[in-house]
Amino acid sequence: MTISEALEKLSKSKFRGRFHLKKKDLEYIDRVGLEKIREHAVDFVSSRLAPAYIENDGAQTPTHGHPVFIAQHACACCCRGCLNKWYKVPKNIEISTRSQEKIVNLLMAWIEKEVELNRAIAAE
Repeated sequence: MTISEALEKLSKSKFRGRFHLKKKDLEYIDRVGLEKIREHAVDFVSSRLAPAYIENDGAQTPTHGHPVFIAQHACACCCRGCLNKWYKVPKNIEISTRSQEKIVNLLMAWIEKEVELNRAIAAE
């Protein structure tokens, strides 16, 4: 599944579609830049999703507090259960570096889309 296909599928989900970046998230992105947000995404994915065993799987990703956390819920990359359900990523095995990159790229595509949407609204 391509990033575009995944974003399209996710946008049709009533639950996933309710997640959007708030003003404070957008201000944070403007302040630190998208490259720093990507660094955070890499860190969160490698530490909170990639290990074969996650003690609090299903509850490890907050629903607020950082743009990447919001993106993880919007993109069904918040826990191993959601990754398995939406993308067939097996549970209880370590996620490869390549798969982690794909997850980060999806999260960043969603974040960039949200930023562009909010800039377009602000320009109106």
